[in-house]
Amino acid sequence: MQNKYLFYTGELSLKPDTAHEIHDVLCANAAANLGYSSVLAYHEKNVSLLNLSWLFNPFQPQKPSSKFIDFYNSQEYLKVAPLPMPYPVDRVPGKLTNSSTVATKYYLPLHLRRYIKIVHTRDWNFAKASVKNKIPVIFEKHHFQTTGFEAEIINSPYFQIAITQSEPVRQSLIEHGMPSEKVAWIYNGFEQAFLERQPQQAQQWRQELLKDNRQILVVYSGALYKFKGIDLLIEVAKQMPHIQFAVTGGKDSQVEAYRQIAKEQNAQNISFLGWIMPRERLVSLFQAADLLAHPHLSGKEADFTNPVKFFQYMASGTPIITTEIPPLMPFKDSPLIACWCEPDNPQKFVHAVQRALDKYPRRVEGYIDSINYARQFSWESRILNILNYVEEPMRPQVMNFI
Repeated sequence: MQNKYLFYTGELSLKPDTAHEIHDVLCANAAANLGYSSVLAYHEKNVSLLNLSWLFNPFQPQKPSSKFIDFYNSQEYLKVAPLPMPYPVDRVPGKLTNSSTVATKYYLPLHLRRYIKIVHTRDWNFAKASVKNKIPVIFEKHHFQTTGFEAEIINSPYFQIAITQSEPVRQSLIEHGMPSEKVAWIYNGFEQAFLERQPQQAQQWRQELLKDNRQILVVYSGALYKFKGIDLLIEVAKQMPHIQFAVTGGKDSQVEAYRQIAKEQNAQNISFLGWIMPRERLVSLFQAADLLAHPHLSGKEADFTNPVKFFQYMASGTPIITTEIPPLMPFKDSPLIACWCEPDNPQKFVHAVQRALDKYPRRVEGYIDSINYARQFSWESRILNILNYVEEPMRPQVMNFI
């Protein structure tokens, strides 16, 4: 039965600093929460050659492992389908031993096609193969396009819509041949868990993180790159020694590097917590904070970023300090409880922090204006918005009434 809403992500590493993988999982999870028969397909290389049953039935949707659930904070309805990629796939060079070839030339036409109602993917090769197999496609492109699109693919009725995360990226797709009516930019979202109030767990975070009699906690969550404003945040912390700063996310090597940088700069009031597991603990951490920091710098990265953390911040109801970068400017005149400042300027960020503390004292229950405003940006709302671009006969049908 062709009823599967298939999300194809290719590699799934379960490692920090894999924002695109997290995006794919959360999209698939949201579709499952809405009642669609949502399956996330990815490459599985840990396959025993002694058990060849997968050759005859490689598509086996199943519940994800506990490790997967803890890492991505997925809910009970999502199914995953590990596509076996045994040796010599991706171990021996060659087109026939490339995992993309195996997925698009073998698994898709012979084993997946008969189950799929629609494909949702960031992988252009898989999108093309789906169109050629007459499967409707939702394609996501999060960075600027640099090459032209194949006309027979993008003009096919099976190529339904290309989704970007910012207007500049949308324009780059159009410049490289994508029909304007087939590309839209849509914000990212947040998981429903961020709407759940966790006052006791939040208080535990404050007891753990607030040190040396400090009473104010500022939290940053996300990747640890210079353009994200991490070095700027260290400088801000140095100028505000009475405030405790906490940073989550990043690879182990990045966490250690920034711990050393903070030590060398004598910023004793900023802690680098690393990747928090299980991920649901971020909910209470955000609620524990007096302020949530979004110190992104200006530059080319600021033109296309659409940070998941910004919407998680929003849903937490905690006041936000954010720099004025292009993708976020539409929110400046919204009901969002936030203080804004120009990017790249630590002193301006310091003033914004102080202004926010004066104007928005911490509320255990969060600021309801932010929470209510955030509801429209859930991952579930994003999926419904995307499906509005899909022709009715090609849309997946709700299978479970949750």
